[in-house]
Amino acid sequence: MQRILDPGQIEAFAQRDLQRLRLPDRARVFSTRAARLRQQSEAGAIGHAIGEYLKLMAHLADAQQIALTNLESALPDAEQIAHARTFHMPPVSVVGWRRKEQWLRSLDLICESVAAVPDLPQQASAVCDLLRNLESDQLEAQADSLLAAQTSAVDAASAPFIMAALQVYWVSLASRLSLDAIQELDVPGVCPTCGTLPVASVVRADSRSQGLRYLHCALCATEWHMVRVKCSHCQTTQGISYQSIENGPRGIRAECCDTCHTYRKILYQEEDSAVEPVADDLASLALDLLLSDAGYHRASSNPLLWNPS
Repeated sequence: MQRILDPGQIEAFAQRDLQRLRLPDRARVFSTRAARLRQQSEAGAIGHAIGEYLKLMAHLADAQQIALTNLESALPDAEQIAHARTFHMPPVSVVGWRRKEQWLRSLDLICESVAAVPDLPQQASAVCDLLRNLESDQLEAQADSLLAAQTSAVDAASAPFIMAALQVYWVSLASRLSLDAIQELDVPGVCPTCGTLPVASVVRADSRSQGLRYLHCALCATEWHMVRVKCSHCQTTQGISYQSIENGPRGIRAECCDTCHTYRKILYQEEDSAVEPVADDLASLALDLLLSDAGYHRASSNPLLWNPS
């Protein structure tokens, strides 16, 4: 039976051994996502179009793992970390951190790996060719627009590939930071490592974190603790409900807020040990359609699905 902790219990445990942060495991973060995407692409309830897209994104995640293995990005020094702590900022914030050109090499590797996939859809092949031939300043401009959510300047077909390379770069940073370098922020709904919004949340079932809910960063894959039955967007604890598809996957629901009328998916590892936030959020688009019809809006987007509307 799942153990559910109320906010008071969580705060009491926080004084003892609550795991506040979970940093990404660079050895398997993207390969785990790729495996889940493939598993979900074969699920009987998923339509042909989304199933094929999930397979493409699985190839993309495989390519990300290869690119991450070949990337060793420079970490912030002691002065930069101290500056971030002084001003209560994430140590590698998407706003203030000057990313290195290494991410462009990751993008090239990702496109090369995906382009080599047998029977790759023609559109995906064309996107890979396009990105490998763009000038670096054009790619940097699109990356800036993606990170700032400025939709008008982003090519929709290229966006998942560019975001994939940015994920590799920031996961490389996050996976090698010390926990001491990352502090709690004044804004609990954004990633304390990079300042990005979460894609979903997950209730973990391992022995150290059983029953605890973590928000999962869409960019650097850091997870940070948040009490349950609380809107991760506006922080209210009132008017929270949980919606799911009848006879759908038991491990995924939508946490809906009647105060701000937004929702984020919430995954339950005890119901399905293989849940992965980015993959499962992407595979459950049918739930998004139902919630949209009910008047709710996504609190943040999925990095592998570019939908500027």
